[in-house]
Amino acid sequence: MILVTGGAGFIGSNILAALEERGAGKLVACDRLRSGTKWHNIAKRELADIVHPEQVFDFLEANRKHMEVVIHMGAISATTETDADKIIANNFSLSLALWKWCALNNVRFIYASSAATYGDGQQGFEDDYSMEHLAKLRPLNAYGWSKNLFDRRVARKISVGSRRPPQWAGLKFFNVYGPNEYHKGGQQSVVAQVYPHAVAGAAYQLFKSHNPNYADGGQLRDFVWVGDVVDVVMWLLDNPAVNGIYNVGTGKARSFIDLAGAVYRSVGKEPNIKFRDTPIEIRDKYQYFTEADMDRLRAAGYAKPFTSLEKGVETYVKSFLAAPDSYR
Repeated sequence: MILVTGGAGFIGSNILAALEERGAGKLVACDRLRSGTKWHNIAKRELADIVHPEQVFDFLEANRKHMEVVIHMGAISATTETDADKIIANNFSLSLALWKWCALNNVRFIYASSAATYGDGQQGFEDDYSMEHLAKLRPLNAYGWSKNLFDRRVARKISVGSRRPPQWAGLKFFNVYGPNEYHKGGQQSVVAQVYPHAVAGAAYQLFKSHNPNYADGGQLRDFVWVGDVVDVVMWLLDNPAVNGIYNVGTGKARSFIDLAGAVYRSVGKEPNIKFRDTPIEIRDKYQYFTEADMDRLRAAGYAKPFTSLEKGVETYVKSFLAAPDSYR
């Protein structure tokens, strides 16, 4: 049995789809579905159960003899969320409790960290998980801080020889895009937000740059196709001796102009880009450059190439956004 927290969310639902395709056995999603369209993300899956987060430990205890892996993708992921108590309860305390349960019950544990832990990137983007390195990172928002806080706790436990899960891996996701993100509203990838404008031949407004080192639309991010993220998770499942905290990106930063232009070209239109001021409330916390250092994951043995920006965007647009059924 495999439990995926955040299983009805963006990355979690894509992981469940891949697990089902491999015939991985009994699959369980832990998530809050609420009254929106999030349930569509798992509507095609054959699931053994759907568990509310408040019942997750009761469920784990009842199924401890059958649980093989907990894949912990659930989190408050909005970088604009300001309720730090809510963020800590979901992103740190729950993660720590799941780690302890997996360690005590000899269950493998794979969890989502984030590139938001790197803050403005002044310390670089190396996925060194020593306590000294993690302590130097300065995330720009409460979400990034909560993720780094848990990474630091894990690093402490490893350094002092505390009991740990038989396999553990934290994944620092960079800017992921792909199907099943539609419930995220304004937190959807720029690809999903540009698409309806591109189809209509209308202009899309990117954020202006408020940094003299970057032109408008020249802000750089490491955009990674969700299929590549899922492939890394599947590789970890196939390689239970691999442990550590790893970046998951392409290793190549691209501009928002590149990204938006790829969407327009995927629907046969010329890019039509305009610019608007970055909102004041996020302007001083805006990341102008992210680029995953992928050396550690490669050194661990992950050899599969990552999808190019153009190919990933084209696949997303033609196979999902433009399809009658846009869900994986």
